[in-house]
Amino acid sequence: MEITINLPAKDWYVNGTLNDLSYWGLDYPPLTAYQSYVHGLFLKLFDPDSVALFSSRGYETYFSKLLMRWTVLSSDVMVFFPAVFCFWIVYNHGRSRGGERCDAAWHIAMLLINPCLILIDHGHFQYNCISLGLTVGAVAAVLSQKDLIACALFSLALNHKQMSAYFAPAFFSHLLGKCLRRKNPFFEVLSMSLVVIGTFAVVWWPYLYSTDALLQVLSRLAPFERGLYEDYVANFWCATSVLIKWKRLFLTSKLKLFSFIITVSTCLPSMIHQISSPSSRGFLYGLLNSSLPFYLFSFQVHEKSILLPLLPASLLALDDPSLYKWLTHYGLLSMFPLLCRDRLLLPYLTLNALYFLLYHVPRDKRDSKVTGSSAAYPILRAFSVCCYFGLHLIYLTMLPPEKYPFLFEALIMIFCFFHFALLAIYTNKKQWMLSEHSMLLNKEKKLI
Repeated sequence: MEITINLPAKDWYVNGTLNDLSYWGLDYPPLTAYQSYVHGLFLKLFDPDSVALFSSRGYETYFSKLLMRWTVLSSDVMVFFPAVFCFWIVYNHGRSRGGERCDAAWHIAMLLINPCLILIDHGHFQYNCISLGLTVGAVAAVLSQKDLIACALFSLALNHKQMSAYFAPAFFSHLLGKCLRRKNPFFEVLSMSLVVIGTFAVVWWPYLYSTDALLQVLSRLAPFERGLYEDYVANFWCATSVLIKWKRLFLTSKLKLFSFIITVSTCLPSMIHQISSPSSRGFLYGLLNSSLPFYLFSFQVHEKSILLPLLPASLLALDDPSLYKWLTHYGLLSMFPLLCRDRLLLPYLTLNALYFLLYHVPRDKRDSKVTGSSAAYPILRAFSVCCYFGLHLIYLTMLPPEKYPFLFEALIMIFCFFHFALLAIYTNKKQWMLSEHSMLLNKEKKLI
Protein backbone atom coordinates (compact mmCIF):
# COMPACT_ATOMS: atom_id res chain seq x y z
CA MET A 1 0.00 0.00 0.00
CA GLU A 2 2.86 2.35 0.85
CA ILE A 3 4.43 1.82 -2.59
CA THR A 4 1.26 1.89 -4.70
CA ILE A 5 -0.07 5.22 -3.39
CA ASN A 6 3.29 6.98 -3.40
CA LEU A 7 4.84 5.82 -6.69
CA PRO A 8 3.54 5.61 -10.28
CA ALA A 9 2.39 2.18 -11.51
CA LYS A 10 5.45 1.73 -13.75
CA ASP A 11 7.71 1.78 -10.65
CA TRP A 12 5.74 -0.63 -8.48
CA TYR A 13 7.77 -3.70 -9.48
CA VAL A 14 11.13 -1.97 -10.08
CA ASN A 15 13.84 -1.95 -7.44
CA GLY A 16 15.16 1.55 -6.68
CA THR A 17 15.92 4.11 -4.01
CA LEU A 18 12.19 4.68 -3.38
CA ASN A 19 11.18 1.03 -3.73
CA ASP A 20 13.32 -1.52 -1.92
CA LEU A 21 11.91 -4.82 -3.22
CA SER A 22 13.73 -6.74 -0.50
CA TYR A 23 11.47 -5.01 2.05
CA TRP A 24 8.06 -6.59 1.37
CA GLY A 25 8.17 -5.63 -2.30
CA LEU A 26 5.24 -6.45 -4.57
CA ASP A 27 5.43 -10.10 -5.64
CA TYR A 28 1.83 -10.64 -6.74
CA PRO A 29 0.14 -9.88 -10.12
CA PRO A 30 -1.14 -6.37 -10.98
CA LEU A 31 -4.68 -6.89 -9.68
CA THR A 32 -3.26 -7.24 -6.17
CA ALA A 33 -1.35 -3.99 -6.73
CA TYR A 34 -4.56 -2.20 -7.75
CA GLN A 35 -6.34 -3.61 -4.70
CA SER A 36 -3.46 -2.39 -2.52
CA TYR A 37 -3.78 1.05 -4.11
CA VAL A 38 -7.50 1.27 -3.28
CA HIS A 39 -6.97 0.07 0.29
CA GLY A 40 -3.98 2.40 0.62
CA LEU A 41 -6.18 5.36 -0.25
CA PHE A 42 -8.61 4.25 2.47
CA LEU A 43 -5.83 4.06 5.07
CA LYS A 44 -4.38 7.39 3.93
CA LEU A 45 -7.75 9.04 4.46
CA PHE A 46 -7.96 8.02 8.13
CA ASP A 47 -4.33 7.41 9.14
CA PRO A 48 -1.81 8.95 6.68
CA ASP A 49 1.19 7.91 8.78
CA SER A 50 0.40 4.22 8.25
CA VAL A 51 1.14 4.44 4.50
CA ALA A 52 3.71 7.27 4.39
CA LEU A 53 6.75 6.52 2.23
CA PHE A 54 9.63 5.09 4.32
CA SER A 55 8.35 6.31 7.71
CA SER A 56 5.44 3.84 7.73
CA ARG A 57 7.82 0.85 7.84
CA GLY A 58 7.52 -0.70 11.27
CA TYR A 59 4.61 1.61 12.05
CA GLU A 60 2.00 -0.20 14.14
CA THR A 61 -0.84 1.19 16.23
CA TYR A 62 -4.15 -0.19 17.40
CA PHE A 63 -5.98 2.11 14.98
CA SER A 64 -3.84 1.13 11.99
CA LYS A 65 -4.43 -2.58 12.67
CA LEU A 66 -8.15 -1.88 13.03
CA LEU A 67 -8.18 -0.14 9.64
CA MET A 68 -6.30 -3.08 8.08
CA ARG A 69 -8.88 -5.49 9.46
CA TRP A 70 -11.63 -3.35 7.96
CA THR A 71 -9.98 -3.66 4.55
CA VAL A 72 -10.02 -7.47 4.89
CA LEU A 73 -13.63 -7.49 6.13
CA SER A 74 -14.72 -5.24 3.27
CA SER A 75 -13.03 -7.60 0.80
CA ASP A 76 -14.90 -10.51 2.36
CA VAL A 77 -18.23 -8.70 2.14
CA MET A 78 -17.76 -7.34 -1.39
CA VAL A 79 -16.14 -10.37 -3.07
CA PHE A 80 -16.08 -13.64 -1.12
CA PHE A 81 -19.52 -13.57 0.49
CA PRO A 82 -21.47 -12.72 -2.72
CA ALA A 83 -19.52 -15.40 -4.62
CA VAL A 84 -20.41 -18.01 -2.00
CA PHE A 85 -24.11 -17.14 -2.16
CA CYS A 86 -24.04 -17.24 -5.97
CA PHE A 87 -22.41 -20.64 -5.84
CA TRP A 88 -24.98 -21.95 -3.38
CA ILE A 89 -27.90 -20.76 -5.54
CA VAL A 90 -26.45 -22.45 -8.63
CA TYR A 91 -25.33 -25.57 -6.78
CA ASN A 92 -28.67 -26.00 -5.05
CA HIS A 93 -30.73 -25.40 -8.21
CA GLY A 94 -32.95 -28.36 -8.91
CA ARG A 95 -31.99 -30.26 -5.75
CA SER A 96 -35.00 -31.67 -3.93
CA ARG A 97 -34.14 -33.17 -0.62
CA GLY A 98 -35.35 -33.25 2.96
CA GLY A 99 -33.88 -30.83 5.43
CA GLU A 100 -32.93 -28.49 2.61
CA ARG A 101 -32.99 -25.28 4.67
CA CYS A 102 -30.87 -26.80 7.40
CA ASP A 103 -28.42 -28.14 4.81
CA ALA A 104 -28.25 -24.75 3.11
CA ALA A 105 -27.46 -22.91 6.34
CA TRP A 106 -24.87 -25.54 7.31
CA HIS A 107 -23.15 -25.49 3.90
CA ILE A 108 -23.00 -21.70 3.77
CA ALA A 109 -21.55 -21.68 7.31
CA MET A 110 -18.87 -24.19 6.27
CA LEU A 111 -17.98 -22.01 3.27
CA LEU A 112 -17.89 -18.69 5.12
CA ILE A 113 -16.43 -19.75 8.46
CA ASN A 114 -13.34 -21.50 7.16
CA PRO A 115 -10.90 -21.27 10.11
CA CYS A 116 -7.79 -21.54 7.92
CA LEU A 117 -8.88 -18.68 5.67
CA ILE A 118 -9.91 -16.47 8.60
CA LEU A 119 -6.62 -17.03 10.44
CA ILE A 120 -4.47 -16.26 7.38
CA ASP A 121 -6.48 -13.34 5.99
CA HIS A 122 -7.35 -11.63 9.27
CA GLY A 123 -4.17 -12.59 11.09
CA HIS A 124 -1.73 -11.85 8.25
CA PHE A 125 -3.81 -9.41 6.13
CA GLN A 126 -3.34 -11.59 3.04
CA TYR A 127 -6.59 -10.87 1.10
CA ASN A 128 -6.86 -14.43 -0.20
CA CYS A 129 -10.62 -13.94 0.06
CA ILE A 130 -10.49 -11.89 -3.16
CA SER A 131 -8.78 -14.46 -5.38
CA LEU A 132 -10.74 -17.32 -3.77
CA GLY A 133 -13.97 -15.35 -4.14
CA LEU A 134 -13.28 -14.76 -7.83
CA THR A 135 -12.57 -18.48 -8.19
CA VAL A 136 -15.85 -19.40 -6.47
CA GLY A 137 -17.63 -16.98 -8.82
CA ALA A 138 -15.96 -18.68 -11.78
CA VAL A 139 -17.05 -22.10 -10.47
CA ALA A 140 -20.64 -20.85 -10.12
CA ALA A 141 -20.49 -19.55 -13.70
CA VAL A 142 -19.23 -22.92 -14.98
CA LEU A 143 -22.00 -24.79 -13.16
CA SER A 144 -24.62 -22.43 -14.65
CA GLN A 145 -23.17 -22.90 -18.18
CA LYS A 146 -21.88 -19.30 -18.41
CA ASP A 147 -18.42 -20.35 -19.55
CA LEU A 148 -17.24 -16.98 -20.91
CA ILE A 149 -18.02 -15.29 -17.59
CA ALA A 150 -16.17 -18.12 -15.87
CA CYS A 151 -13.10 -17.49 -18.05
CA ALA A 152 -13.13 -13.78 -17.19
CA LEU A 153 -13.55 -14.37 -13.43
CA PHE A 154 -10.89 -17.05 -13.24
CA SER A 155 -8.51 -14.84 -15.25
CA LEU A 156 -9.06 -12.12 -12.64
CA ALA A 157 -8.33 -14.65 -9.88
CA LEU A 158 -5.05 -15.55 -11.61
CA ASN A 159 -4.22 -11.86 -11.86
CA HIS A 160 -4.81 -11.35 -8.16
CA LYS A 161 -2.85 -14.31 -6.76
CA GLN A 162 -0.69 -16.49 -8.99
CA MET A 163 -1.45 -19.39 -6.63
CA SER A 164 -4.85 -19.56 -8.34
CA ALA A 165 -2.96 -21.46 -11.03
CA TYR A 166 -3.45 -24.48 -8.75
CA PHE A 167 -6.97 -24.63 -10.23
CA ALA A 168 -5.95 -24.05 -13.87
CA PRO A 169 -5.74 -27.76 -14.87
CA ALA A 170 -9.30 -28.34 -13.65
CA PHE A 171 -10.75 -25.31 -15.45
CA PHE A 172 -8.83 -26.10 -18.62
CA SER A 173 -9.77 -29.79 -18.78
CA HIS A 174 -13.44 -29.31 -17.87
CA LEU A 175 -14.03 -26.43 -20.29
CA LEU A 176 -12.13 -28.24 -23.06
CA GLY A 177 -14.18 -31.38 -22.44
CA LYS A 178 -17.39 -29.34 -22.74
CA CYS A 179 -16.19 -27.59 -25.91
CA LEU A 180 -15.36 -30.89 -27.62
CA ARG A 181 -18.99 -31.98 -27.20
CA ARG A 182 -20.49 -28.91 -28.86
CA LYS A 183 -21.31 -28.31 -32.50
CA ASN A 184 -18.41 -25.95 -33.19
CA PRO A 185 -15.60 -26.74 -30.74
CA PHE A 186 -13.05 -24.54 -32.51
CA PHE A 187 -15.30 -21.47 -32.19
CA GLU A 188 -15.99 -22.26 -28.52
CA VAL A 189 -12.28 -22.56 -27.68
CA LEU A 190 -11.51 -19.39 -29.66
CA SER A 191 -14.21 -17.41 -27.82
CA MET A 192 -12.86 -18.46 -24.42
CA SER A 193 -9.29 -17.73 -25.48
CA LEU A 194 -10.22 -14.21 -26.57
CA VAL A 195 -11.96 -13.54 -23.23
CA VAL A 196 -8.88 -14.74 -21.32
CA ILE A 197 -6.47 -12.71 -23.47
CA GLY A 198 -8.69 -9.63 -23.25
CA THR A 199 -8.96 -9.86 -19.44
CA PHE A 200 -5.20 -10.25 -19.06
CA ALA A 201 -4.58 -7.34 -21.46
CA VAL A 202 -6.81 -5.00 -19.44
CA VAL A 203 -5.18 -5.92 -16.11
CA TRP A 204 -1.62 -5.78 -17.47
CA TRP A 205 -2.12 -2.67 -19.63
CA PRO A 206 0.25 -0.38 -17.60
CA TYR A 207 3.10 -2.87 -18.23
CA LEU A 208 2.56 -3.67 -21.90
CA TYR A 209 4.44 -0.62 -23.17
CA SER A 210 7.74 -2.53 -23.26
CA THR A 211 9.08 -6.07 -23.03
CA ASP A 212 11.42 -5.08 -20.18
CA ALA A 213 8.56 -3.76 -18.06
CA LEU A 214 6.56 -6.94 -18.66
CA LEU A 215 9.48 -9.22 -17.81
CA GLN A 216 10.24 -7.22 -14.67
CA VAL A 217 6.75 -7.90 -13.33
CA LEU A 218 6.90 -11.58 -14.34
CA SER A 219 10.24 -12.01 -12.56
CA ARG A 220 8.59 -10.89 -9.31
CA LEU A 221 5.85 -13.51 -9.66
CA ALA A 222 8.19 -16.53 -9.80
CA PRO A 223 10.56 -16.30 -6.80
CA PHE A 224 12.65 -19.37 -7.65
CA GLU A 225 15.54 -17.94 -5.66
CA ARG A 226 13.62 -18.70 -2.45
CA GLY A 227 14.19 -22.40 -2.94
CA LEU A 228 12.08 -25.53 -3.21
CA TYR A 229 9.96 -24.80 -0.12
CA GLU A 230 9.74 -22.38 2.80
CA ASP A 231 9.93 -23.29 6.48
CA TYR A 232 8.14 -26.56 7.31
CA VAL A 233 5.32 -27.08 4.83
CA ALA A 234 3.46 -30.41 4.73
CA ASN A 235 4.34 -31.38 1.16
CA PHE A 236 6.39 -34.13 -0.48
CA TRP A 237 9.66 -32.20 -0.79
CA CYS A 238 9.76 -31.06 2.81
CA ALA A 239 8.57 -34.38 4.24
CA THR A 240 11.12 -36.44 2.30
CA SER A 241 13.93 -33.94 2.97
CA VAL A 242 14.33 -35.66 6.34
CA LEU A 243 15.95 -38.51 4.39
CA ILE A 244 16.84 -36.91 1.03
CA LYS A 245 18.52 -33.51 1.14
CA TRP A 246 17.04 -32.23 -2.11
CA LYS A 247 18.51 -28.72 -1.86
CA ARG A 248 22.03 -30.05 -1.35
CA LEU A 249 21.94 -32.85 -3.93
CA PHE A 250 20.34 -31.02 -6.87
CA LEU A 251 20.55 -27.64 -8.55
CA THR A 252 17.49 -25.39 -8.54
CA SER A 253 17.02 -25.95 -12.28
CA LYS A 254 16.81 -29.73 -11.74
CA LEU A 255 14.42 -29.34 -8.81
CA LYS A 256 12.15 -27.11 -10.90
CA LEU A 257 12.05 -29.80 -13.58
CA PHE A 258 11.36 -32.58 -11.06
CA SER A 259 8.55 -30.67 -9.37
CA PHE A 260 7.00 -29.74 -12.74
CA ILE A 261 6.99 -33.34 -13.99
CA ILE A 262 5.57 -34.80 -10.77
CA THR A 263 2.93 -32.07 -10.40
CA VAL A 264 1.69 -32.45 -13.99
CA SER A 265 1.75 -36.24 -13.75
CA THR A 266 -0.37 -36.27 -10.59
CA CYS A 267 -2.88 -33.82 -12.13
CA LEU A 268 -3.24 -35.82 -15.36
CA PRO A 269 -5.71 -38.51 -14.17
CA SER A 270 -8.20 -35.88 -13.06
CA MET A 271 -7.71 -33.86 -16.26
CA ILE A 272 -8.21 -36.92 -18.47
CA HIS A 273 -11.42 -37.71 -16.62
CA GLN A 274 -12.87 -34.25 -17.21
CA ILE A 275 -11.83 -34.06 -20.85
CA SER A 276 -13.39 -37.46 -21.55
CA SER A 277 -16.40 -37.14 -19.25
CA PRO A 278 -17.05 -33.57 -18.03
CA SER A 279 -19.63 -33.15 -15.28
CA SER A 280 -20.44 -30.65 -12.56
CA ARG A 281 -19.49 -32.89 -9.64
CA GLY A 282 -16.49 -34.15 -11.55
CA PHE A 283 -15.39 -30.55 -12.03
CA LEU A 284 -15.58 -29.87 -8.28
CA TYR A 285 -13.51 -32.96 -7.55
CA GLY A 286 -11.20 -31.93 -10.38
CA LEU A 287 -10.54 -28.61 -8.65
CA LEU A 288 -9.47 -30.53 -5.55
CA ASN A 289 -7.46 -33.07 -7.56
CA SER A 290 -5.46 -30.34 -9.28
CA SER A 291 -4.91 -28.02 -6.29
CA LEU A 292 -3.86 -30.79 -3.89
CA PRO A 293 -1.08 -32.14 -6.18
CA PHE A 294 0.15 -28.56 -6.65
CA TYR A 295 0.35 -28.18 -2.88
CA LEU A 296 2.07 -31.54 -2.44
CA PHE A 297 4.57 -31.46 -5.31
CA SER A 298 5.03 -28.01 -6.88
CA PHE A 299 7.97 -25.64 -6.44
CA GLN A 300 8.00 -22.96 -3.69
CA VAL A 301 4.96 -23.90 -1.61
CA HIS A 302 4.00 -21.94 1.51
CA GLU A 303 1.99 -23.21 4.50
CA LYS A 304 -0.93 -20.95 3.57
CA SER A 305 -1.23 -22.68 0.17
CA ILE A 306 -3.40 -25.32 1.84
CA LEU A 307 -6.20 -22.74 1.42
CA LEU A 308 -6.35 -23.70 -2.26
CA PRO A 309 -7.31 -27.39 -1.80
CA LEU A 310 -9.59 -26.41 1.08
CA LEU A 311 -11.75 -24.28 -1.23
CA PRO A 312 -13.10 -27.09 -3.46
CA ALA A 313 -13.33 -29.36 -0.40
CA SER A 314 -15.66 -26.76 1.16
CA LEU A 315 -17.69 -26.57 -2.06
CA LEU A 316 -18.14 -30.35 -1.81
CA ALA A 317 -18.87 -30.27 1.93
CA LEU A 318 -22.56 -31.11 1.50
CA ASP A 319 -21.82 -34.19 -0.63
CA ASP A 320 -18.62 -35.26 1.12
CA PRO A 321 -18.58 -33.75 4.63
CA SER A 322 -15.95 -36.09 6.08
CA LEU A 323 -13.49 -35.10 3.38
CA TYR A 324 -13.85 -31.42 4.28
CA LYS A 325 -13.69 -32.15 8.02
CA TRP A 326 -10.40 -34.05 7.85
CA LEU A 327 -8.78 -31.72 5.33
CA THR A 328 -9.67 -28.72 7.50
CA HIS A 329 -8.32 -30.28 10.69
CA TYR A 330 -5.05 -31.36 9.12
CA GLY A 331 -4.80 -28.06 7.26
CA LEU A 332 -5.06 -26.22 10.56
CA LEU A 333 -2.45 -28.48 12.14
CA SER A 334 -0.07 -27.94 9.20
CA MET A 335 -0.20 -24.19 9.87
CA PHE A 336 -0.04 -24.55 13.67
CA PRO A 337 3.71 -23.77 14.11
CA LEU A 338 3.43 -20.73 11.81
CA LEU A 339 0.41 -19.40 13.70
CA CYS A 340 2.09 -19.96 17.07
CA ARG A 341 5.11 -17.94 15.93
CA ASP A 342 2.73 -15.13 14.96
CA ARG A 343 1.06 -15.27 18.40
CA LEU A 344 -2.27 -16.46 17.01
CA LEU A 345 -2.72 -19.39 19.37
CA LEU A 346 -5.91 -18.06 21.00
CA PRO A 347 -7.65 -17.34 17.65
CA TYR A 348 -6.45 -20.77 16.45
CA LEU A 349 -8.04 -22.59 19.38
CA THR A 350 -11.21 -20.48 19.27
CA LEU A 351 -11.82 -20.93 15.54
CA ASN A 352 -10.99 -24.62 15.75
CA ALA A 353 -13.63 -25.05 18.48
CA LEU A 354 -16.18 -22.92 16.57
CA TYR A 355 -15.64 -24.97 13.41
CA PHE A 356 -16.02 -28.23 15.37
CA LEU A 357 -19.31 -27.06 16.91
CA LEU A 358 -20.75 -25.81 13.61
CA TYR A 359 -19.74 -28.96 11.80
CA HIS A 360 -21.56 -31.14 14.32
CA VAL A 361 -24.80 -29.14 14.60
CA PRO A 362 -27.90 -31.38 14.33
CA ARG A 363 -28.97 -31.73 10.71
CA ASP A 364 -30.02 -34.26 8.10
CA LYS A 365 -26.64 -35.97 7.90
CA ARG A 366 -25.47 -37.91 4.90
CA ASP A 367 -21.90 -38.20 6.00
CA SER A 368 -19.84 -40.11 3.45
CA LYS A 369 -17.01 -41.81 5.24
CA VAL A 370 -13.45 -41.48 4.04
CA THR A 371 -12.73 -45.11 4.71
CA GLY A 372 -11.74 -48.37 3.23
CA SER A 373 -13.46 -51.70 3.78
CA SER A 374 -10.87 -52.73 6.34
CA ALA A 375 -12.05 -53.49 9.86
CA ALA A 376 -8.87 -51.82 11.09
CA TYR A 377 -10.12 -48.39 9.95
CA PRO A 378 -11.69 -47.39 13.33
CA ILE A 379 -8.43 -48.24 15.08
CA LEU A 380 -6.36 -46.26 12.56
CA ARG A 381 -8.74 -43.30 12.83
CA ALA A 382 -8.53 -43.34 16.64
CA PHE A 383 -4.74 -43.49 16.43
CA SER A 384 -4.72 -40.56 14.00
CA VAL A 385 -6.93 -38.47 16.28
CA CYS A 386 -4.68 -39.24 19.28
CA CYS A 387 -1.63 -38.18 17.27
CA TYR A 388 -3.46 -35.00 16.20
CA PHE A 389 -4.08 -33.88 19.78
CA GLY A 390 -0.77 -35.28 21.00
CA LEU A 391 1.24 -33.19 18.54
CA HIS A 392 -0.55 -30.06 19.74
CA LEU A 393 0.26 -30.85 23.37
CA ILE A 394 3.87 -31.74 22.65
CA TYR A 395 4.45 -28.55 20.68
CA LEU A 396 2.94 -26.37 23.41
CA THR A 397 4.34 -28.04 26.52
CA MET A 398 7.73 -29.55 25.62
CA LEU A 399 11.06 -28.22 24.40
CA PRO A 400 12.77 -29.98 21.48
CA PRO A 401 16.28 -31.46 21.87
CA GLU A 402 19.06 -28.92 21.32
CA LYS A 403 20.47 -31.05 18.51
CA TYR A 404 17.10 -31.03 16.68
CA PRO A 405 15.45 -27.64 17.39
CA PHE A 406 12.79 -28.14 14.68
CA LEU A 407 11.92 -31.73 15.55
CA PHE A 408 8.30 -30.99 16.49
CA GLU A 409 7.70 -28.95 13.31
CA ALA A 410 9.08 -31.86 11.28
CA LEU A 411 6.80 -34.37 13.03
CA ILE A 412 3.74 -32.20 12.38
CA MET A 413 4.74 -31.71 8.76
CA ILE A 414 5.29 -35.45 8.09
CA PHE A 415 2.06 -36.39 9.88
CA CYS A 416 0.01 -33.90 7.82
CA PHE A 417 1.70 -34.83 4.55
CA PHE A 418 0.82 -38.49 5.08
CA HIS A 419 -2.86 -37.62 5.53
CA PHE A 420 -2.92 -35.17 2.62
CA ALA A 421 -1.45 -37.88 0.37
CA LEU A 422 -4.13 -40.38 1.49
CA LEU A 423 -6.86 -37.80 0.85
CA ALA A 424 -5.44 -37.14 -2.64
CA ILE A 425 -5.69 -40.85 -3.47
CA TYR A 426 -9.22 -40.97 -2.07
CA THR A 427 -10.46 -37.93 -4.03
CA ASN A 428 -8.98 -39.17 -7.32
CA LYS A 429 -10.71 -42.51 -6.81
CA LYS A 430 -13.95 -40.71 -5.93
CA GLN A 431 -13.78 -38.61 -9.10
CA TRP A 432 -13.32 -41.64 -11.35
CA MET A 433 -16.14 -43.46 -9.57
CA LEU A 434 -18.50 -40.71 -10.75
CA SER A 435 -18.16 -42.00 -14.32
CA GLU A 436 -18.98 -45.56 -13.24
CA HIS A 437 -22.03 -44.31 -11.34
CA SER A 438 -23.16 -42.30 -14.38
CA MET A 439 -22.78 -45.34 -16.64
CA LEU A 440 -24.86 -47.49 -14.27
CA LEU A 441 -27.62 -44.86 -14.22
CA ASN A 442 -27.66 -44.73 -18.03
CA LYS A 443 -27.97 -48.52 -18.23
CA GLU A 444 -30.86 -48.46 -15.75
CA LYS A 445 -32.65 -45.78 -17.82
CA LYS A 446 -32.25 -47.85 -21.00
CA LEU A 447 -33.68 -50.93 -19.24
CA ILE A 448 -36.65 -48.89 -18.05
